[in-house]
Amino acid sequence: MIESLLVANRGEIARRIIRTAKRLGIRVIAVHSEADADLPFVAEADEAVLIGPPNPALSYRNTEAILAAAKSTGAQAIHPGYGFLSENAEFARTVEASGLIWVGPDADAITAMGDKINARNLMAAAGVPVAPGTTDPAADLDAAVTAAAEIGYPVMVKAAAGGGGMGMGVAVDEAALRTEYDKVRAFAERMFGDGSVLIERYFPRVRHVEVQILGLADGRVVALGERECSVQRRNQKLVEESPSPAVSPELRSRLLAAAVRAGEAVGYRNAGTVECLLVPREPDAAGTAPGSEDFFFLEMNTRLQVEHPVTEYVYGIDLVEEQLRVASGLAPTFDPDALTPSGHAIEMRINAEDPKRFLPGPGVIRTWVEPTGEGVRVDSGYTEGNTVTPFYDSLLAKLIVSGATRDEALDRAKAAVAAFQIEGPKNNVPFFAELLTNAEFLSGAYDTGIVSRMR
Repeated sequence: MIESLLVANRGEIARRIIRTAKRLGIRVIAVHSEADADLPFVAEADEAVLIGPPNPALSYRNTEAILAAAKSTGAQAIHPGYGFLSENAEFARTVEASGLIWVGPDADAITAMGDKINARNLMAAAGVPVAPGTTDPAADLDAAVTAAAEIGYPVMVKAAAGGGGMGMGVAVDEAALRTEYDKVRAFAERMFGDGSVLIERYFPRVRHVEVQILGLADGRVVALGERECSVQRRNQKLVEESPSPAVSPELRSRLLAAAVRAGEAVGYRNAGTVECLLVPREPDAAGTAPGSEDFFFLEMNTRLQVEHPVTEYVYGIDLVEEQLRVASGLAPTFDPDALTPSGHAIEMRINAEDPKRFLPGPGVIRTWVEPTGEGVRVDSGYTEGNTVTPFYDSLLAKLIVSGATRDEALDRAKAAVAAFQIEGPKNNVPFFAELLTNAEFLSGAYDTGIVSRMR
């Protein structure tokens, strides 16, 4: 097992990694910006190194500063968490070239999945279903118009190098496409340094479901069930649950098998997620729509996901420990041939944002009281007295609840949300209280439009 680990991240995920690493007897080094000096993850590490000012480009994305911190502290490995440098193939290569262990997939897999068009083509070749779309970037507006006419409106205009719900627009006709193409291309060039644009069929009614995969040290890829991620605002997730209430045993079998093929196609190692869209099947010749749904590959996240705790509850494993074991060349703690899910888990992302318009609301935390009780877990990045700054993502904590059934998990979620007290920064706890009384959500028959219908 790795003996010393530098966590190249901050807040909630840094604390989460630190907790598991220390349980395993690993010496942990935290890196932090000037803005984060007083946050809990800094105090909880065995050693902490200041790497720069609040600007992420000068701290958490500063590869030279992070590698210097690893060298000065004698770190053996680097865990990137999620966001920042976690899907940066060049950083992964640099870490390994420096003689350090990278806790994540290798750089080639990150590169292969980082470009949406390349990823689509690889998945199609591996027999993973993909939505109708372009196999090459739409080089200009005329090419985009031609492609959209062949695919059929409405279409999604996507930044090929994008991620996290950014760099996307919907066009219902050619006039809208002309506007969205220029907008997405300009955004992609500014944000990602790559203006390549993908045109793909847009499905107005869809569910977002993903499969957790783990590439083991012996070369096998296993699937650890699916997560439902359809409660979203601005294409970004707010709630995740496992198992998905929309997935039948037959569909689950197909989904998990496709996710394993996706991982095998790129020789995947360590934790990753295969994201898919579930859409209603078209009616057959008799005008009857089959009962199950089709799914299409959306993208692969070559890192640990924010929502990994729901999988941990359902499968009874610690995914961070499994990541560290794979990186150390060790076998998993579980039997890959006898995976048995049990119960139901729900995660809610507690953000420092207005609960109605979802606009960021930083500030000093005057009160912070976390809920407790059976089946309740809080992974937080802050505590009372900390300041939520405007420099980083608005995630304050993740509230995870579990139960033997979905109904039991929902009951515990309602009680936990009611008990979560935060005063100071704006927060979206009231939104979850509203969601947990929403008939559509409670039924399980919801899709990605649920938040907009609530507003």
